[in-house]
Amino acid sequence: MKVTPLTPLTQESLEAIGLEWHTDLDSTPYVAPEMIEVSQEEAQAYYDAGNELYDMFCEAGQYVIDKNLFFELDIPVSLIPMIKQSWEEEVHWHLYGRFDFAGGLDGMPIKLLEFNADTPTMLYESSVIQWAMLKANGYDENAQFNNIYEALRENFQRIITLGEDTSRFEEIYEGWKILFSSISGNAEEERTTRFLQEIAQSAGFNTEFAYIDEVKFSQEEGVFYNDTNYEFLFKLLPWEIIAIDEPELVMLMRGIMENKAGIFLNPAYTLLFQSKRILKILWDLFPNHPLLLETSFEPLANTEQVIKTSFGREGQGVQILDSSGKPIAQNLQESENFKKIYQKYYPLNATNGFSYQPNVFFAYESCGLGFRKGGLIMDNYSKFVSHIIV
Repeated sequence: MKVTPLTPLTQESLEAIGLEWHTDLDSTPYVAPEMIEVSQEEAQAYYDAGNELYDMFCEAGQYVIDKNLFFELDIPVSLIPMIKQSWEEEVHWHLYGRFDFAGGLDGMPIKLLEFNADTPTMLYESSVIQWAMLKANGYDENAQFNNIYEALRENFQRIITLGEDTSRFEEIYEGWKILFSSISGNAEEERTTRFLQEIAQSAGFNTEFAYIDEVKFSQEEGVFYNDTNYEFLFKLLPWEIIAIDEPELVMLMRGIMENKAGIFLNPAYTLLFQSKRILKILWDLFPNHPLLLETSFEPLANTEQVIKTSFGREGQGVQILDSSGKPIAQNLQESENFKKIYQKYYPLNATNGFSYQPNVFFAYESCGLGFRKGGLIMDNYSKFVSHIIV
């Protein structure tokens, strides 16, 4: 793989275009001053992989529901009715997600590591920052696999048209409103949420932003902010966290859905895809598929493997073991007491002592590529890396 140095954007420049989380807690820059060269064929392979895998996840989701495998996926019981309803009713549209891959460069086959289907990070930097990095360094900023903004804009319209063709959006749109919400005090999550709000507004929706603790919920009447009723609520708050920390809110949201008083984005069924334990279901349904890694609910015998928790984030609780079971790398940062999953180890592309993980965003189809740079385990100190198609 070829990594080309770039002149970094200043902190002031990054803040001017909305990236306030430009410096990690160890005072190092979050956006790496470099870009990865990707061929057109490699970009196409990432695009194809995301599209094929999404269809496979849908098949696996139906299998989980049909076989009642929610316990195996570590799904909170309180969310099961909402998952089933959102799965059965087409109006609950999946807005976007992010596939984490290994491989794809230097002739290494692409392998799925996991799918962040509910509240994926890296959206703003993948859509905007890497474009700005190329432009500021005199490169063609359009020479990327990056149509995230356009794909999301059209997928917002599909919330109304419920199909590939969005040409009738303006004809059938009746002024429905989307309230965008995140927690307060987190610049990255707020910027991501407001970015999605900007896209929805450009798509033709009436929108507003509120912090989640400012939103009012009524089982009979729906979602309110400042006495205005909103047909849709986008919440950058993971479903499993709502279930664990806000059980009363779960019951309110369930009532809203049952009374057809509001629709939540991303829908509850994305938690099926978000659970890393669905990787085992995928392996059962598609054994030895070239995009998959062997995954089990039990330790793999005599195999290099990765231990993850069903809903761990930022590398929390991840361990890489050699074939004898000895840790090669581990992140013992505390996470919730979720069930474990065991996935066959597959190396990331690496150069100069750093590993690079490709990430592909999906909004009805694969729509953008970005990279993270770090050690064997990507954690909250990993860096964002741009790419260019050559």
